[in-house]
Amino acid sequence: MSTSPRPSPLEEGEHRSGRGRSAGDGRIDILAKYGGEYLGIVEIKLEEINETSLAQLEDYLRVRHQILLIGDYWSEGSEPKWVGLLVGSSISPSLQAKLSSRYQFEGIPIAGMTIRRFRSEKSEIFVISDTFFKFFYTQKDYSKFIFQGKEFNKGKLVHAVISAHVERKPDITFSELKRDFPDSIQGSSLGVFDLTASAEEIFQRWRHKRHYIKEDEIIKLQDQSISTSTQWNPKNINEFIKQANKLGWKIELK
Repeated sequence: MSTSPRPSPLEEGEHRSGRGRSAGDGRIDILAKYGGEYLGIVEIKLEEINETSLAQLEDYLRVRHQILLIGDYWSEGSEPKWVGLLVGSSISPSLQAKLSSRYQFEGIPIAGMTIRRFRSEKSEIFVISDTFFKFFYTQKDYSKFIFQGKEFNKGKLVHAVISAHVERKPDITFSELKRDFPDSIQGSSLGVFDLTASAEEIFQRWRHKRHYIKEDEIIKLQDQSISTSTQWNPKNINEFIKQANKLGWKIELK
């Protein structure tokens, strides 16, 4: 007995909403990857982008996590950050006003872009584009901490504490240090620290520094060389400080 193929999660999302493509293909136009952090869904229209276009893009974003289950689109250890982009030849006034006012869908920033082509009398092609987007990213946290009489920012504080911990336990191994400072503290696959070889590979792949990898920043363990993470925010640095306190380290907020 034959069975009909099951629709993809994206197709199911469209069928539920009733806003699928007129052709019924149930496919997004472009899935774009930006460095090692972002995935973007791009919806392209030949004519105007409007509230209906936005609704369709939101349908795709609503099932965004299922995209990672139906294709080899994301190989990074941490979850991707998402963005949405609508592209058309023009934009409706209502959508323009919405996207110019920091519009987000489930915390995901949405941008609009119009692209128009003109041909001159000499057959030269000119392209004019306008972008409609306004999103205030979280302001950086410039908190300072005092550790062993010195002042540090978040990333350098972690590096200093791990260095001091290793100096206090010169025979500590990689796995033992992981038990003292588990990856869950940092909240992503980067962990509090990683093998320097892995940290260097991440930098070479994405050209984004995620660890302290300079020669004088590398920490030598009994069995490995490690590099501490540079990716810290107010939430995970508090978790790190709590763990450091449990291990006998005193850290003060300046």
